[in-house]
This record gives sequence, structure tokens and C-alpha cells, in this order.
Amino acid sequence: MPLPDFLVIGVPKAGTTAIHAALSRHPQLFLSQVKEPKYFLSDGPPPAWRGPGDVQTSQEHVWRPADYEALFDQAPPGALRGEATPFYLYDLDAQNRIRRLLPKARLVVLLRNPVDRAHSNWTHLWAAGLEPERDFVRACALEESRRAAGWAHFWHYVSQGLYGEQLAHLFELFPREQVLLLRYRDLRDDPVATLDRVCEFLEVETGLLDVVPAQNVTPFVADTRPNAVLRAVLRTGGRFGQHFPVPARRAVRGPLLTLLQRERGGRAKLTPAERAAVLPYFTSDIARLEEVTGLSYADWLTVGLEPDVID
Repeated sequence: MPLPDFLVIGVPKAGTTAIHAALSRHPQLFLSQVKEPKYFLSDGPPPAWRGPGDVQTSQEHVWRPADYEALFDQAPPGALRGEATPFYLYDLDAQNRIRRLLPKARLVVLLRNPVDRAHSNWTHLWAAGLEPERDFVRACALEESRRAAGWAHFWHYVSQGLYGEQLAHLFELFPREQVLLLRYRDLRDDPVATLDRVCEFLEVETGLLDVVPAQNVTPFVADTRPNAVLRAVLRTGGRFGQHFPVPARRAVRGPLLTLLQRERGGRAKLTPAERAAVLPYFTSDIARLEEVTGLSYADWLTVGLEPDVID
């Protein structure tokens, strides 16, 4: 069966789209054209998530085995097959499914400061018109009620950043030599060396990838009254869009998003006050992450501002 030899399994908003695009250019690697097929997130049809836009996202899951295998049919002989779904690390059941089907798979994990990751996640959904809460700190505080209401993984701003818990489970399933841990800042600051580390881990030729394409950069969306109306319309479409064909949804949603994201400017910066308010969600798990990995993540405990991003 044409199944993957390696997976990029985490984490969202940490450069996984960029690294997928970069690795796709390597002649000895074949990555599925569908980025984030989400196959291991369910046994059978995906859950009926209830957050804004979640139903349409669930419809994009590649959950049938034959459809998933077909993603790798065109791999050249001898090429290593792979895919990137950054929710696999967070979803412990997905980890179990990977272990059952692909016990020898090599797994690539990119970790990002969990506060910055959460803010980037919130910014992404805000710019898409789906996030109704204009205050990032408040959106994090709403997570428990949102999870109880059945909102999908991408809304779990805090829980997705509990890497210590997630890696502890992963290392119970896979030997550590099958897992490559990277830091987002390494991909951002030294992309060529980071890509070479991935290629060395996958045992393919190094020195062939010299750029990380800019991918999935969240645009600027101001908090204005006209934009509030556009976001409300987009969220309404997110609730009812599943009843219409995908081309029709895109034909309506595309112009609305273009209008919402019409202004130029930098994304809203995470302030030291916001960082200080959200950091306590993660402090104990950062300690666990250091215990699990034997690495230091002490820089994540500061309230300084993160440099420019690539996600």
C-alpha cells in the first residue's frame, strides 16, 4: 500500500506549511499535494464539530483509506512519501492510530513558544472572519466552554500548546530516534541548516534545499465596524455553508475575505501584558517538556516580544 514513510505531526502555526512546501522540492521526497489530509484524526467520518466554519473543515478530511492511499500513488520509485498534518501531535488518539498503521514512520515536530503559537492561531481565525472574540486573552479563557460545546482542535488555543503532555504520550509509542524535534525559531532564523537537519533525519541528500517559502502568512485585519459586519457574515456562512457545493461556497466567501483583508499593515502585536496574562497556562507544562526532552525552553518563560514570523 502507498502509505507515508514520514509525517510532519505538529504544531499548528509553527511553520509546518512552509516546511511542507520546502520539502516538496526535494527530488528524493514526495509529499501529498493535499497539505493536512487529517487522516489519523478519526476512525471513519470526522466528528461533527460545532465551531464557526468547523463543518466545512470536517468535509475536507481525507478519511477513507483508499482516498488517503491515493494521495501517494504518484510518488516516484524510491522516493520517501510524507504528509503534514500539524494536529497529529495534539490529538493523542491520532498518535495511537499512527502507531498502529505506521509503527516505523519518522515523525517531525516543530515546536513554537506556546504563547506566540496561541496568538498566531487566534490571529489566523480572526483574519478569516471566524473568531468572534476580539480580545486574545479572553479568547483563551473561553477555551473550556468552547471545547465543551464541541469546537474543533484549531480553536483550542491553550491546549494545543501543552507540548510536554503530548510528547510524553508520543514517546510511549515511538522510540525517540524516530522523532525529530525542531524549534520554530530555528526554521525562521536558520532555514537552510534546519532543512538539512530534516533531510539528514530522513536519510536523504542534504544541501539541496536553500529556501523556506513564505506560506500561510496571516494578513492584517483591523477591528472596525465595517469589518465586524463582514466577520458576522462570514461566521453565518460558516454555520450554513455545508449545505452548498464547495465551488459555490468559495465563490461567495472569496470576495468577502478579500474585502475583509483589504487593508495593508502589520498584524496586531502580542503585548507584554497579554503575554503575561496567558503565560501561566503553560508554565507547568514547559517544565514537563524540559523533563521529557532534556532540553531547555527557559526562553519561553519571558515576556519579551517575538521577532518576525514566517507562518
